[in-house]
Amino acid sequence: MIDAILNYEFLQNAFISGIIIGIIAPLLGVFIVVRRMSLIADALSHVTLAGITGSLFLSQSVASLAVLNPMYLGMLAAVGGSVLIERLRSVYKHYEELAIPIIMSAGIGLSAIFISLASGFNTDVMGYLFGTVSAVSRQDLFVVIGIAIIVIVFLTCLYKELFVLSFDEEYAKASGLPAKGIHLLFIIVVALTIAASMRIVGILLVSSLITLPVASAMRIAKGFKATIIYSIIFGELAVIIGLVVAFYLNLAPGGTIVVTSILILVIVILVKKMNVRKENNQ
Repeated sequence: MIDAILNYEFLQNAFISGIIIGIIAPLLGVFIVVRRMSLIADALSHVTLAGITGSLFLSQSVASLAVLNPMYLGMLAAVGGSVLIERLRSVYKHYEELAIPIIMSAGIGLSAIFISLASGFNTDVMGYLFGTVSAVSRQDLFVVIGIAIIVIVFLTCLYKELFVLSFDEEYAKASGLPAKGIHLLFIIVVALTIAASMRIVGILLVSSLITLPVASAMRIAKGFKATIIYSIIFGELAVIIGLVVAFYLNLAPGGTIVVTSILILVIVILVKKMNVRKENNQ
């Protein structure tokens, strides 16, 4: 396995990208879960799919766009979707959660239209849906690195503000924090992370990498920072084990990563229950 990684550039791209995504996806996931916004990752992933299929359709229809990396239009669609979600949240002030299914439905609908209009890129779509190790290019890796830098800088600069917004949004607004602006920037960063993760995890499964490690961490962590650390550890374990299994068994990496995340969650829950029983019996 190590020899293959050293000899093949696409494996280097896949594993480095996976390790980076295993950090930034759960890192953002902690804030998403605490704010009870888990479904927003699904909505943005479906909008990203619309951008991907739209890009594939355009590259098939317009010869000059054949060299366009679908990831770029996917990222643009994800960012646009995040902005629209925020706009709809302000329109439906008393039913803000409606914004998520509206955008998700739009993403699914547009994806279906682009797929039906074009033909011949079913294989490409499957790779974006469930991830593929062999398709991760050096260009994709650089994009992932760039987005990781944006995520780290954003969270470093606005950690305290995001912490307050996550646990008490009303207090944050009353104290003068620009809650709407920070929230919009946060959603845009989440959208970029989802778009960057699609090559490895797949668009339909990326939300699982954002939420499942956090779900595992919340069972054993004591405190917010500990939850972040455990989430990153579980995310990295899921990515590395998932990629290794996908390589040897020739499976979609998204599926193996998500199944590994679920197994980690099950193990954590069982260990937690066993520890509680021991404490009660003592």
